[in-house]
Amino acid sequence: MTEAWTVLAAAQQQVPEDVGKAGPLGLLMMVLLLIVVLFLGRSMGRHIKKVPVSFDPADQPVSVPDSPAELIDGPQPRQVPQPGQELLDTLRRAPLAIEPPRPGDDGRPQPRG
Repeated sequence: MTEAWTVLAAAQQQVPEDVGKAGPLGLLMMVLLLIVVLFLGRSMGRHIKKVPVSFDPADQPVSVPDSPAELIDGPQPRQVPQPGQELLDTLRRAPLAIEPPRPGDDGRPQPRG
């Protein structure tokens, strides 16, 4: 048994010094990979700046019907809008962020039952 330990200890002492250590070639490869990644990042940044904000066609406006009759009959020809009409239409179609108080509501939760 002691001979086996002696052989194992001798085998461990004969390992060359440079095993497991990075050499100058490893450092060169790391520096080159870092430079390549930096160039790829700059290139990707330039290409992303050229991407449009939206891919939706700008020439086709979205038409939201004002009444149920327009769903059946289809949209009516658009008239020349009055000044401020577009803002009023937008506000009319937008959901209400704050509801006014309801009559008889004092702010307390109502019991269910």
